[in-house]
Amino acid sequence: MMPRFLQAVLFDLGDTLMYSPHPWPPVFVRAGQALAASLYASGLSIDSAHFGARFQERLEEYYAERDRNLAELSTLTVLARLLTEEGYTDVPDHTLRAALDKFYAVTQQNWLLEADAVPTLAALQAVGYRLGLVSNAGDNRDVFQLVEKFGIEPYFDFVLTSAACSYRKPHPRIFELALAHWGYMPDQAAMVGDRLDADIGGAKPLGMFTIWIKRRARPQTACIQPDAVVHHLAEIPPLLESLFSV
Repeated sequence: MMPRFLQAVLFDLGDTLMYSPHPWPPVFVRAGQALAASLYASGLSIDSAHFGARFQERLEEYYAERDRNLAELSTLTVLARLLTEEGYTDVPDHTLRAALDKFYAVTQQNWLLEADAVPTLAALQAVGYRLGLVSNAGDNRDVFQLVEKFGIEPYFDFVLTSAACSYRKPHPRIFELALAHWGYMPDQAAMVGDRLDADIGGAKPLGMFTIWIKRRARPQTACIQPDAVVHHLAEIPPLLESLFSV
């Protein structure tokens, strides 16, 4: 049963509001090299030619593990553990942070804002919807830098990342924390995302209205039925207008 009144809309970030125009593997190679160069410049005698690749291998292992248990540590933790294994214990956090900033400075260049993102957010805000951003991410600062880069922060009441709260979508806790920001019940909010398993599969069992955006969606294996399907963000304001009252 659909709610009579929808008050808020939660958005995913990657492949929903922004997209990557180029394949990721070469980007990650350059990012790893930048991270290794930063560590070397800070005084760590690492093999900078190979450390970036080892870090990427550990990230892949971490990604697989977090998808299994829906628990987010952080890429900073992954980096610190790898350095410990390499014999570099107690590396200052500011050194780790500086290296990760170099890493994400490269990856952020491969994200572009969807052309209809700002018009859609502005249209929803104009008619009274409260907006929030809920993103699965290994680094909280990276997400906030992207949001600032794209100039979309003013549209959101909050930005919640799995790195900040330790829970990854589809874990119900991350959605509960988002709703708690407003004090809304699940049936007062909608979730928009490209992942059937994470975005739709996490929000729908709670009773949220779910909108699957297919424009950038990768092949899906989850057999989950969203409440609505759109191909472009611009379709969302008229869809909600036809179904709900603010």
